[in-house]
Amino acid sequence: MSAWIRMLSDEEADETLTEALELARTPHGTVDNVMRVHSLRPSTMIGHIRLYRACLHDESNEIPMWFQEVISSYVSSLNDCAYSYANHWKNAAHLIGDADKARKIEAALERRKPEEAFDGPELALLRYTEKLTLHPGDMTESDIAALRNEGIDDGRILEANQIIGYFNYVNRQLNGLGVSTTGDVVGYYAED
Repeated sequence: MSAWIRMLSDEEADETLTEALELARTPHGTVDNVMRVHSLRPSTMIGHIRLYRACLHDESNEIPMWFQEVISSYVSSLNDCAYSYANHWKNAAHLIGDADKARKIEAALERRKPEEAFDGPELALLRYTEKLTLHPGDMTESDIAALRNEGIDDGRILEANQIIGYFNYVNRQLNGLGVSTTGDVVGYYAED
């Protein structure tokens, strides 16, 4: 466990925290530091888990999962959040399923030049991601119109907005509390 504040272990958990920790367990059977950092306040852990799953792992989302992870990674890169970037880029690369394509996308995002790897609706969503992350006070209705002009419906716009908003929240939480991946299994997907 690694953070600048105290995180409680499973052995230290009372009944309320034990329930929250069980809800937070990954497919690997562990509780990642991003969730464990809430251990002193289990109610925020539960809220965080529910928000994360609603934004990024909801079966009704129409944005492809690999691109949800690209959006997540781009927000985390823009915010210099090593924790979220490590986890979500690993997921994106896994879901892209083509190492060369993944390297090209990662290089473009690192340079803040998504146009080097994307065009059309995906590029529009990444431009929206960048503006909302770096200049939220400059957002205008024309930003939504630009997405619609690329054929992105309001449901997908909302999905992207929620993913971007969630990662801006969590990046600040992680960076602000010094949470690292030490002890975590990085990435949602188990290695084959």
